[in-house]
Amino acid sequence: MGSTGSIGTQALEVIEAYPSRFRVYALTAHSNAAKIIEQARRHRPAYVVVTDKEAHAHVELALRDLDTTVLYGLAAIEEVVVHEEVTMVLTALVGAVGLAPTVAAIKAGKDIALANKETLVVGGDLVMKLVEEYGVRLLPVDSEHSAIFQCIEGESTESIEKLILTASGGPFRGKDRAYLETVTVEQALAHPNWVMGAKITIDSASLMNKGLEVIEAKWLFGLESGQIDIVVHPQSIIHSMVQFKDSSIKAQLGLPDMKMPIQHALLYPYRAENKLERLDFSRHATLTFEKPDTEAFQNLGLAYRALAKGGTMPCVLNAANEVAVAAFLNGRIGFLEMSDVIADAMETVPHLASPRLDDYAHVDAEARRVANAWVERAQQKR
Repeated sequence: MGSTGSIGTQALEVIEAYPSRFRVYALTAHSNAAKIIEQARRHRPAYVVVTDKEAHAHVELALRDLDTTVLYGLAAIEEVVVHEEVTMVLTALVGAVGLAPTVAAIKAGKDIALANKETLVVGGDLVMKLVEEYGVRLLPVDSEHSAIFQCIEGESTESIEKLILTASGGPFRGKDRAYLETVTVEQALAHPNWVMGAKITIDSASLMNKGLEVIEAKWLFGLESGQIDIVVHPQSIIHSMVQFKDSSIKAQLGLPDMKMPIQHALLYPYRAENKLERLDFSRHATLTFEKPDTEAFQNLGLAYRALAKGGTMPCVLNAANEVAVAAFLNGRIGFLEMSDVIADAMETVPHLASPRLDDYAHVDAEARRVANAWVERAQQKR
């Protein structure tokens, strides 16, 4: 799910490297018709799903000579992930839209390779209960969570003192709020280490990405927010660490390349040889660490607040952030105003302590309405 994005395209490269182990059954995309047409011709899936109406018509026409069924809409994604032929679903959609099809796949007994952190941010309690109920594997694809997953293998949860998520610090590490007042979209999209899609790159620049990862880690590994720390590590060589009760620390290291955690999730528990560049310590002799600046980057504090509140608050945080990022990318609000949008939504949207699946959709919609209203008011004041 989400084959035309950064994770999706790299996942298909990993899949191509192991033709005896994988076959692509379905590909989904939103509006990148050219890319999914190219992917479909290369991989010949049984199904292609496109969620943008205009793009769907174009893709359907372009693939009419293939033995591939082209479907339209989000509901169609939920339909194809439950097909008997599917054994694993890679969730690489962007945003809260990934929750419903992931739940459908879990209920159908499919293993999940999770690159859509919003699935657990929005509905972590629900999703993890379903994972246990249906006996499926949920394997993390995010580099930080993959690192933790690898570090705790063979260890008991009771032996873990805390998780240490590493953050590159993004393009604005060390900058104060006065500097951040005037940053441009182009500056925010210039990540120093990772090649990612626009939304996640902006989240990284604002440190919201790290906040979302804290919430995701809480659900993935069954720990409390007080057991999850963040350290800024500009070199992005250590992808995350685990500190145990005996004071020892395990870390997972490697060059910043998403193909490694993608491969680990798809092939788990088998470690296969690949042609990825190896880490040469002589070229990376200095690794540095520092505390995140939560005064300049307030999104991180908002994420911890949402996690502490629980219920639908992380859903509100995520929905408002998606609106805020889109508004920033479109030049409608400034970089620092993204935090204002999110804080306002968290104060305004009614909170539900024990939500059901349908509640998340309603809360998500209300949070987006409130966030969009904030953006409109801000524009009117300009």
